[in-house]
Amino acid sequence: MEDPSIWALGLAVLGAAVAVGFAGGGSSLGVGAAGSAGAGVIAEKPELFGKVLILQALPATQGIYGFLIAFLILMFTGILGGEPQPLTLTQGLQFMFAGFPVGIAGFYSGHHQGKVSAAGIGMIAKNPADLGKAMVLSAMVETYAVLGFLISALVLFFI
Repeated sequence: MEDPSIWALGLAVLGAAVAVGFAGGGSSLGVGAAGSAGAGVIAEKPELFGKVLILQALPATQGIYGFLIAFLILMFTGILGGEPQPLTLTQGLQFMFAGFPVGIAGFYSGHHQGKVSAAGIGMIAKNPADLGKAMVLSAMVETYAVLGFLISALVLFFI
């Protein structure tokens, strides 16, 4: 009969994969959307590159949040240290589900933050002084990725 801790570790790794995969996927969609909008603006106004780059970088943070949660899952389970801890099936499920809030919130937040950043890039194409307004609008979408990150972290620290 198989050792149930192997399945538990597999579930924990799945949680890490969900955290980094979905949050990173949302970030890549968001950064891509903002980058597409930015390329058009920079082609016409190359002096706006720095401002465009700021708005393009904003949706990348969701991927970082997912990476941090995945790192914590792998560290807490001992996988990163090279000595995986024996886990119960319940603990494996807890680690798995800990990756969901940051993964799901990060996916949607990153994707939509990219859309808002793309619109903000359109704003600064018309008036470069509006960068602050564009950043605030984009940052509002990130609030939900931060909440997902915090819930994932709280779940991890109480397993």
